[in-house]
Amino acid sequence: MKYHADEKGYYGEFGGAFIPEMLYPNTEELRQNYIRIMEEPLFKKEFDQLLKDYVGRPTPLYFAERLSKKYNTKIYLKREDLCHTGAHKVNNTIGQILMAKKLGKNRIIAETGAGQHGVATATVCALMGIECVVYMGEIDIARQAPNVARMKMLGAEVRPALSGSRTLKDATNEAIRDWINNPVDTHYIIGSVVGPHPYPDMVARFQSVISEEIKWQLKEKEGVENPDFVVACVGGGSNAAGAYYHYLDNPEVGIIAVEAAGKGIDSGESAATSALGKVGIIHGSKTLLMQTQDGQITEPYSISAGLDYPGVGPMHAHLFRSGRGEFISITDDEAMKAGLLLSKLEGIIPAIESSHAFAILEYKKFRPDDIVVINLSGRGDKDLDTYINYFEL
Repeated sequence: MKYHADEKGYYGEFGGAFIPEMLYPNTEELRQNYIRIMEEPLFKKEFDQLLKDYVGRPTPLYFAERLSKKYNTKIYLKREDLCHTGAHKVNNTIGQILMAKKLGKNRIIAETGAGQHGVATATVCALMGIECVVYMGEIDIARQAPNVARMKMLGAEVRPALSGSRTLKDATNEAIRDWINNPVDTHYIIGSVVGPHPYPDMVARFQSVISEEIKWQLKEKEGVENPDFVVACVGGGSNAAGAYYHYLDNPEVGIIAVEAAGKGIDSGESAATSALGKVGIIHGSKTLLMQTQDGQITEPYSISAGLDYPGVGPMHAHLFRSGRGEFISITDDEAMKAGLLLSKLEGIIPAIESSHAFAILEYKKFRPDDIVVINLSGRGDKDLDTYINYFEL
């Protein structure tokens, strides 16, 4: 079975480009050029150079000795939290800003939920001197104030999305409207492996540097390229797509995707798309989607602003449906406790998104000689308020 996108952007039955006529020129220009541009030696050179000198790659693959001892298995952390801006998001925004320049675009728009992708986009726009507008739900603007301030310091304009749930999906709607109105000069930097083809594939390719590094780093440390398991949290799923990418077609490597159960899968306040989702179309992509009987998108909920997306990237929908990936849902409470435990055991405060991935160690038993790589996708600075209030620190 094939786990990468085909030329039409399908992963099995999921993916594609279900878009209004008015968006066709935008996505078509990208679709016709993205692979050609990414394979140009000059593009590759500039991309790799910026990842090295600006982002700080390669990020370490760290053997978590105390965590490994506690759970009696070998746990390695892929330290994406050490990227410039504090998360993996910047791998993709560096790639896409270079892509936008190649396509002659001089204005960038983006959507953001937790603010991490917004910050990563504003960062590369500052780096390249390109105008930047970030759409963000009004509720997210309130709960992620430090990131809003960062974006403004970086010279971006932050526009609030005031419709619907006023969170990520609404910010995405606003960004798409903007793009329809500004097709010629504007490039839309989508922050996850979602949206119409070619975005899920393009973003996954830019993030695939994560698994590319894991392979040679593990070879150095353990003498093997393949771990037994790769674990990552999934909202839209770009950090996961990057961590899985070079292992997708290798059945010896177990793929574990961790979703946000919120207050519990059946609580009505959850973002566990694989458990609750049915096939539908969101933001131009056919995928699994939380929706009512008559197809209205339901509100996702998670304590982590980066995981409360009602859909999931088509790659992950296919990994779930095909059985290639094992999907586990983790509640707010389990994630928060796992984040605190990692802080106390390893001296690393994780983003709450990433904490979800660590929480599975309480429920899934690994063998003592298993090599488990957990993608530590972001650092916890942006979530300190949530940690403080939750644990009354």
